[in-house]
Amino acid sequence: MSQRIKTRVIVAHSDQRVRSALRLLLREEPELTLVGESSDLPNLVSQIRQLKPDLVLLDWELPGRPAAALLLAQTTLDNKPRVIVFSARPELEEMILAAGADRFVSKGDAPEALLSAFRQLTEKSREEVTDREEESGD
Repeated sequence: MSQRIKTRVIVAHSDQRVRSALRLLLREEPELTLVGESSDLPNLVSQIRQLKPDLVLLDWELPGRPAAALLLAQTTLDNKPRVIVFSARPELEEMILAAGADRFVSKGDAPEALLSAFRQLTEKSREEVTDREEESGD
């Protein structure tokens, strides 16, 4: 029986209470493991370089620099984690996805919407790894 590799996640939100709630939510998903938390963008970029997460949960209104800067800066990172952006402004969804986010979740959505986004990206990542392995003959 093969053991699945857990998806490594960093949560980025300025409010400690929200990060705590997200931490609890992540514990409900056995295939996710929280490897870091950040309250601002400069710290988040540093953590991405150091911890090499598979997934970043990013508050669009995170202090520091515009969150779009992180999405653009990813092109300079060795590892490019998938990014789920959440915002209290659902009208920004199209712009956020165009800026490079993999998924958008409104802060007004039920927690299940966030879990669904996690699951979709985790499954997509697994399919891509399987496709690459088949292409290389591994």
